[in-house]
Amino acid sequence: MRIAHFTNTYKPNINGVVRSVSTYREALSRMGHQVFVLAQRSPKYKEEDPFVFRYPAVKIPGFDYSAPMPTSRFVDKLLPPLKLDIIHSNHPTLLGDAAAHQAERLSIPLIFTFHTRYVEYAAGYAEYVPFAKAFMEERVVDALAKYLERCHHVITPSDSIKEMLANYAGITDRVTTIPTGIDVQRFQSGDGGLIRQKYDLEQATVLVSVSRLADEKNVKTLLRAAASVMKSNSAVWLLLIGDGPQRKDLEGLAESLGIARRVIFTGLIPFDEVPNYLHAGDVFCYASITETQGLVTVEAMAAGLPIVAVGASGTSDEVSDGREGLLTANDPDTLAQAIGRVLDDRALYERLRATAAEKAHNLDMMVQAERMLGVYETAIADHRANRRIRVDRRRLEKATKGRA
Repeated sequence: MRIAHFTNTYKPNINGVVRSVSTYREALSRMGHQVFVLAQRSPKYKEEDPFVFRYPAVKIPGFDYSAPMPTSRFVDKLLPPLKLDIIHSNHPTLLGDAAAHQAERLSIPLIFTFHTRYVEYAAGYAEYVPFAKAFMEERVVDALAKYLERCHHVITPSDSIKEMLANYAGITDRVTTIPTGIDVQRFQSGDGGLIRQKYDLEQATVLVSVSRLADEKNVKTLLRAAASVMKSNSAVWLLLIGDGPQRKDLEGLAESLGIARRVIFTGLIPFDEVPNYLHAGDVFCYASITETQGLVTVEAMAAGLPIVAVGASGTSDEVSDGREGLLTANDPDTLAQAIGRVLDDRALYERLRATAAEKAHNLDMMVQAERMLGVYETAIADHRANRRIRVDRRRLEKATKGRA
């Protein structure tokens, strides 16, 4: 099969969408399929992967992303000879629009992965634009509905997103939950000793987290929880992997909490090194409340770490409270108490990490890629029969007004 992934963000960026696209690309390629990636241009980045084609892009001031321009004469000429079977979109705008246009132009199925809780994100950023929150949400919901109606199938990374589409838009057909898989063996084989030596953590108890440093990831709650744990345990350090627009604010918060010396901001690290950093940790801690799957949590589970996290959607799809980890309310004190409990109870610690590693095995990327191929075959049949996603507009309008 010949598949084209359209994504607004790809390497050198590091985030959940990039991880999803690159993981499926690797798995499907191993199975003998041809996968092309259409993404944003990154002028200073040296391309590592074959068959990655770039759209022109504009740097967004104040953010670590570039916005791709959804038109390209080069891509228009490139795609027909590729004889694609499927176009897989990872966003509803920009290159998502380009994906929908190209699928219609080439008369092939369009698949869309609903990676993000777009309405929540829009509400969170409404303060930066001169429009009311309700107006922003209404516009986002309407745009999403129109985009979904152009698709032949929707992939949701978690059941909570699938349920959201059913409850808000009445979408129950042609929607399948397929969590992004991981290379379990890669995350099992990390060498944490190298990282502990690098940061002089040989004798430390290390809390580790992987996150984009942005407001929606709720890292401030994690820092406050870590500060509370550190007050009662002088051996505890926090290894915070990732970068983002909130980094300076978070460094300032660590300073004001009196824990700056024991919090390590690693910045962005190469993906191949992430397993080593995870293996340097004792507990994986996470506070994000905007996850669609919680992919980094699954990677930590594969590395054999017990999880302590805020029990938000996405994370709670992968972690059952008391099995793979402990889930808490979105509160620093409650999160701190759970971290302390796992650190103090060795039997609980070992039980959680064993169950976490077992759960991660079920999310191996080759298993998930096989499921994705089944969806592609279904979408091809639906395209031939002219069947697309159907949105219940009345239900959606009622749900949107209910949020206002």
